[in-house]
Amino acid sequence: MTMKQMASKIAFSSLYEIVSPFTRDFDALKLKLQQLEEYDKTCIETALHGVNRLVLGEWGSTTPCQVVLVTDGSPGVGPMSLKYSLNTLNQRDASSPFPLPFSFPGKLSIICIASMDEPGLQLGLPLYHRLVELAGSDSAVLVPEGPLSMKSIQTMFQKLSEANFASFQGMLKCGNLGSQIILSPSPQPFCKSNDFESVKRSISDSIEVCGFIDVADVGSPMAISRHLVLPHPTGKVEGISAGVKVEVDSEDESVVDEGRIPSFCVLLHGALKVENMAALCLLAEDWFGFVYSWADSKKKSNLMLTILEPGSNVVPWLGDLNRLGSLDDFHSMNQEIEIEPSFPVRPLEKRSYSQNCVVWIRQAGLQSDIQKILRHARKLPEKTQQFYKELNRVRRAAISFGFIELLDGLAAIFERECTLLPGGAHPDCALQLTHAAGVLHKPYSRDVKQNITPLRTKFINND
Repeated sequence: MTMKQMASKIAFSSLYEIVSPFTRDFDALKLKLQQLEEYDKTCIETALHGVNRLVLGEWGSTTPCQVVLVTDGSPGVGPMSLKYSLNTLNQRDASSPFPLPFSFPGKLSIICIASMDEPGLQLGLPLYHRLVELAGSDSAVLVPEGPLSMKSIQTMFQKLSEANFASFQGMLKCGNLGSQIILSPSPQPFCKSNDFESVKRSISDSIEVCGFIDVADVGSPMAISRHLVLPHPTGKVEGISAGVKVEVDSEDESVVDEGRIPSFCVLLHGALKVENMAALCLLAEDWFGFVYSWADSKKKSNLMLTILEPGSNVVPWLGDLNRLGSLDDFHSMNQEIEIEPSFPVRPLEKRSYSQNCVVWIRQAGLQSDIQKILRHARKLPEKTQQFYKELNRVRRAAISFGFIELLDGLAAIFERECTLLPGGAHPDCALQLTHAAGVLHKPYSRDVKQNITPLRTKFINND
């Protein structure tokens, strides 16, 4: 199994064994391959259960992982065989589910090291195809082409590597500057299904910088994936200026120090880090992302690419990304406007979650709302409008939640407050509290559309 640049190894028979946990030490993994032993029988379902447990325990259910199943092509025999497992799919209960599809975003590649003439492979191949159908996510079965030999096996693994583990290589451009780059891990195609169609898109191999924006304004938008941006070690850009040409002797060309080769990728990284800005990039038609400097420690930082969902209105506080431009362009087109534009952009429609909602998940929330009403009540008549505004807000919430008992409780609280008012309190304070308590006791106060209005007295302005 592989995840980004880490790998793990599991051996299986009727049971499974974790030969090596996830590690970056590939030499150790190669050494473990030479120490594998044969056991009793083939049970592929047991191996897949082990894969689920290992990945969930190590990375959780949201981390993508590549699973490579290497087998001799035999599906096994008896009640632990692959045929038996697939035939009993509809007889499973919640306590013993089938391990596919994986409990994490995973892709299964089955490598059959056997000749097409072998009876075991002829029997097992339809079962393996059924297995990858259950796994989904473009899973595949690979078999050697032609007679079984070292060369055919190497060709098969080469095909697997190119399909699943090849790095994304492309071009990062900004005006006349450019640099060949590698994205790690390789971006996966964006797939989304709706009611009428299924959308599948891939980013272009030419990523173009459209402009720059403060990191604070970008914030933390929802993203599909994030990738390291690395300069290609031997990248040469034709027709684009990549920096000052460095002359080297022909006999030393094979040992050129990469640190001496000018790179736009390195230049961009340093500029974004110093200025604390991000580069808005066009990944494909109407598909954007951000390139920025990210530091995972105080000493080391990396150039990162965040890929947004396709579309130009995917970051609400930035507005339509196609309409972003420089301040000079804005002032040239809007000379009569003196207000400096800034983020966040005000949306055209009013979002439901932007309203001043009442939340009483905890007892403290309800107590805070009642105390706010009482604070306004003690400052009557100066706070008459605020008192009734908060009272009606709480009353509407109580009716909406079916919390009718709160209305009688508020009335009792107001009546008690009248008896506790100090001698120097304004006369209108007791009048308004008594009026509000009386209205809360009446049936029409249960109508959510009916607001409680202030009592007309000589102490307040009723115009």
